Amino acid sequence: MNNKMLFVLPCLMMLVACSTTPTGRSQLAFMPDSQLNAMGLQAFDDLKKEKPINKDAKENQFVRCVADVLTREVGGQWEVVVFEDKSLNAFALPGSKIGVHTGLAELVDNQDQLAAVIGHEIGHVLARHSNERMSQKVGAQVGMSIASIVAPQTAAGQAALGLLGVGAQYGVIMPFSRLHESEADIIGLDLMAKAGFNPSESVTLWQKMSQASQGAQPAEFLSTHPSHETRIEELRDHMPKSMELMRQANAAGKKPNCKK
Repeated sequence: MNNKMLFVLPCLMMLVACSTTPTGRSQLAFMPDSQLNAMGLQAFDDLKKEKPINKDAKENQFVRCVADVLTREVGGQWEVVVFEDKSLNAFALPGSKIGVHTGLAELVDNQDQLAAVIGHEIGHVLARHSNERMSQKVGAQVGMSIASIVAPQTAAGQAALGLLGVGAQYGVIMPFSRLHESEADIIGLDLMAKAGFNPSESVTLWQKMSQASQGAQPAEFLSTHPSHETRIEELRDHMPKSMELMRQANAAGKKPNCKK
């Protein structure tokens, strides 16, 4: 092993930091959370400057009501903004920021369906998925550096490095992203149930999303999101646990009443 390798490997080992997600999965997440929070705050501020903000009082009250009930379960002061955008989207960022597009707010039929989406996005934050994705990216870059030391500096060696780059993209990064989506679904399902929302409406929501996409969704193999069918199947598998959590929440007096 040459001197370069002796230097790189200890550095890589120092970077490795394992933590556990709310589902019990071990993850690699070594970026400082304070840095991710600062990035989330900056990104949200930029969005508020660049995108029009919805001023409809009723729509804002509906979205904020659902978000407030959910975030009460996780704690912290969350900022919620409804953006004028017809796309079916919502997001949550490190630093306790939530954005909901008007297209999504208009698509849902009730509070439970909106809670399924917002709960999913909060799930990404709770599971530190942004940290994990950035850590994976840095790890992949370090891996490429190590490969460049090991691989012979020939045309064949360079071709091998190119294949390693493709492998890092489709063999590591994208499957983990699909894993993140599935994990956020489960975290969000339990979160909405603990808040007293009806988790069974999550299935209805994704059926509506499937209809709205009208076949425009890319094939699951090359997508960072599970297919609608896979997502619905996984939600149904987990539903008995979430329904029990909802019953416990309702018995404790948690009965959200957010009117669309």
